[in-house]
Amino acid sequence: MMKLLLKNREMLLVVAIIALLVLIAIRFPPFVALGNLANVYNDTSILIILALGQMAVILTRCIDLSMAANLALSGMAAAMLNAAFPGLPVPLIILAAVALGAFLGSINGLLVWKLDIPPIVVTLGTLTIYRGLIFLLSGGAWINAHQMSDAFKALPRATLLGFPLLSWLSLVIIAIMVVVMRRTPLGRAFFALGGNPHAAVYTGIDVGRTRFLAYCLSGTLAGLSGYLWVSRYAVAYVDIAAGFELDIIAACVIGGVSIAGGIGSVGGAVLGALFLGVIKNALPVINISPFAQMAISGTVIIIAVAVNARAEKRKGRVILRKAEAAHG
Repeated sequence: MMKLLLKNREMLLVVAIIALLVLIAIRFPPFVALGNLANVYNDTSILIILALGQMAVILTRCIDLSMAANLALSGMAAAMLNAAFPGLPVPLIILAAVALGAFLGSINGLLVWKLDIPPIVVTLGTLTIYRGLIFLLSGGAWINAHQMSDAFKALPRATLLGFPLLSWLSLVIIAIMVVVMRRTPLGRAFFALGGNPHAAVYTGIDVGRTRFLAYCLSGTLAGLSGYLWVSRYAVAYVDIAAGFELDIIAACVIGGVSIAGGIGSVGGAVLGALFLGVIKNALPVINISPFAQMAISGTVIIIAVAVNARAEKRKGRVILRKAEAAHG
């Protein structure tokens, strides 16, 4: 039943994206050209990567408000490393950014696991700490394109078969996450823990450790996204991706990932990010004011939450009826 529900949600999002593109095409036909749609996907690639990390955390009934701050700190560290040592191989810099992101994610996981602090409190605190560390690390200074090596900036812009490497990388991560969620004990543990933490304990799942690993995963993807962000836009500063955590969570919610945990899919998170990406790319093109854009985005999020809530309520009623029938 849950798989059918998730498939229906994904199909609903596909239809919504197509309908949105049709409406945009009426106002601005060039937007739906294949080349431009490929650019929209490329622009959304980092959001997709981050949404997949956030999905893993939300599935375990937690949340990570610090992902954008983690991205910013990891990205600033990568940019400073490149500026200080221009000859350092880019793969080593990427590895350093990923390792830093994973470490920052593990801090969230340890605080939630070992100290049993509510996830929203932990990640709100680390969000502020990580942002402060960026200022301490950089002294408030920017690192601009001329301070970055050509090799450092090249990877996201390079193309393979006419498609940017950034887009290819997001597709690879999507494929990896599909395997992790569907084929590994860890992925199954994420769903089991979110569905019923108490029952998960009786099946041998370590609740704290599973949540810790979810935060490590989200931190790893945030660290990778930090490098991708600063190298693609060729600038690093204190407020990188400020407020982007809201877009990340919105992508998950729109994609049908339940804030209550246990319900979600890789496809849903990807489609949620794409839906948001189409909106954010299209609204300026059709001359919608920034304030109206915020209102539209907020309305979409509220509708998505309402749809999720109704679906979960309906599911609860079905389970209740089955239980009553069994006892009757």
